[in-house]
Amino acid sequence: MRTGTTKLPLHGGKCPAWLFQKMKRLAGLIIEVVVLEFGAEEVLRRVADPCWFQALGCALGFDWHSSGLTTTTCAALKEGIKNREKELGLFIAGGKGKTAIQTPREIEAAGNRFALNRHVEKLQEISRLVAKVDNTALQDGFDLYHHCIFFTDKGDWSVVQQGMNGNIRWARRYHWLGEETRDFVSEPHHAICCDYRQDNILNLVAKESNENRQASVLLSRENPEKLLKGWGKIKKHEVSLNLPGHHPLPQGKRVSASLYKAFLEQPKDFQSLLSIPGVGPQTVRALSLLAELSFGAPPSRRDPARYSFAHGGKDGHPYPVNKETYNQSIQVLQETVSKARIGELDKMKALKHLSAFKR
Repeated sequence: MRTGTTKLPLHGGKCPAWLFQKMKRLAGLIIEVVVLEFGAEEVLRRVADPCWFQALGCALGFDWHSSGLTTTTCAALKEGIKNREKELGLFIAGGKGKTAIQTPREIEAAGNRFALNRHVEKLQEISRLVAKVDNTALQDGFDLYHHCIFFTDKGDWSVVQQGMNGNIRWARRYHWLGEETRDFVSEPHHAICCDYRQDNILNLVAKESNENRQASVLLSRENPEKLLKGWGKIKKHEVSLNLPGHHPLPQGKRVSASLYKAFLEQPKDFQSLLSIPGVGPQTVRALSLLAELSFGAPPSRRDPARYSFAHGGKDGHPYPVNKETYNQSIQVLQETVSKARIGELDKMKALKHLSAFKR
């Protein structure tokens, strides 16, 4: 199983209301077929695959290379299974902008409604942590604005979130899969899908950043007065030290305040350091630079980055959405699901084997 990130150019415009109505119906049917055939856990694996997710968005009628594919596809999936979550054993929380901030509350609401309380706290913690990692530990110039977590009644999970870089007009999508995540701060993305890469980012979740992470934790436990004194010397002699341009010095009082928070918490490891409220990109960048200068442990600068059409795209590329074909697809899937519900699942499997034999 491969998970990772995808970069997409920013596009204007909105998804037409008539198209979104069809998208959520078709999305719901596709998910139901996957659950009937493979189980809810397979849905998590598929949405965690950036290529499958992209193909799904295209099949639903969105532009293959548009940043809006992520937010609209997640919204269509969320609406498509609405009121059938318990039946499918699958739940979706979060979304774009303000909706993303409500993710912990939506997880709690699902827990209360469907008796999933034993998983709520863990899922809320995971939701916060993956967002913190992709916005703080991986500083690639993309600010998160979309976060969506998919989970089952067994507590399994996957996450799809997206960041935006307005300067270069690209968006990057991050995929997480719970069953594949052994360490949240070391190589959590197993593959990258991308047409655009950049140099000189701060990648503290790379394997080669391990020493820098450990040194950053050690420094965070030190008295902030000592750190800030050393920080002042670095800033004063920035030119003579000839610091690289890819590691700009953070400014302001926020770094000082968050260093005191870290000192009081005495984090045991880098994940604990990231989880401290107030410890954001500037603080982590400052600790990383000090770790590099003090311990000779440089962080990684490696960018962790790496389509199909069925119904056309909303902007008419590569061709306009064909309503007749779209309605036919929905009808076929509805009939398939209806038959599967009354005991004809073996027919679906037979068709699957026949298709494999034909290939």
